[in-house]
Amino acid sequence: MKHSTTPRAALVLATGLLFGSALSAAELPEAKLGAFESAAEIGDVRRAGATVFDRGRDEYRVTGGGENIWGRADAFHYVWRRAPGDLNVAASVRFVGEGRHEHRKAGLMVRSSLDSDAPYVNATVHGDGLISLQYRETPGGETQEVKASLNAVPASLRLTRRGEVFTLWASGPGEPLQEQGSVRLTLASPAYVGLAVCSHETGVHETAVFSKLTLELNVR
Repeated sequence: MKHSTTPRAALVLATGLLFGSALSAAELPEAKLGAFESAAEIGDVRRAGATVFDRGRDEYRVTGGGENIWGRADAFHYVWRRAPGDLNVAASVRFVGEGRHEHRKAGLMVRSSLDSDAPYVNATVHGDGLISLQYRETPGGETQEVKASLNAVPASLRLTRRGEVFTLWASGPGEPLQEQGSVRLTLASPAYVGLAVCSHETGVHETAVFSKLTLELNVR
């Protein structure tokens, strides 16, 4: 798709830039992150995670720790870029290995800031196949959840933003995406959009692979 400065155009970001290497978040140069600007540990994760972008496979391998993305504050690994206005983000998501906790999480997130207690919304798949739209409305507020009608892991996820309305789409492998629910939420603009992984156990790492990434910004 051609880039355009017209307000009705979508800026579509290709994932392929350079082969990634297994670097810690602090060591990751921007050129290694494909469609994203940077990576960070959100909250207290004890052990830093890592992001690997593989252009040949067109996938992101994201490793994160942290106690949870839930409650009044979060702890996880996040690879992100700033995103003004409406957007679409979608990917196929699978975990690596059996995992330690059934509620390890991997998903697509839009976040007001990189603070651990920031308002956010995410489309998340859990280790046991639970898929949900989770969100925090105010800084330090409690996390709330809209559960999808299906359980699947691996899963395909899509998260859209249209003004203050965020919508989750999900499906199992090889199936068409189906709308699963929406929430109305006021987030900062620009916000931070990206890929999030949490092990649900402090000091433990879990890895998820995000493939077939689509990221569209300034959608109208």
